[in-house]
Amino acid sequence: MMFAVAAFAVLVTMSLALIRSIKGPTVYDRILAVNAFGTLTVVLISVYGFMSGRPDFLDLALVYALINFIATIAVSKFVEFSHMGRPTGGDELGDI
Repeated sequence: MMFAVAAFAVLVTMSLALIRSIKGPTVYDRILAVNAFGTLTVVLISVYGFMSGRPDFLDLALVYALINFIATIAVSKFVEFSHMGRPTGGDELGDI
């Protein structure tokens, strides 16, 4: 019963993170909300694995956590440096 309540609390928190990822004022808030959603998914997979008595779900949760971490870093780098290589409208060699 206690794990069912924990799973419900995780689902409620996941819905709040999903709302933040849609309504976030900046792109960094959205990235952080998607990362939190992925982390809560790992927790939900772990709780479900414990409730069903199948510890092999923990392996799946660890793999998902690694993918979530790498994807968050990749998207953050893309957003940070997406303007690189585009002309700024001025002289590329600078004013001579």
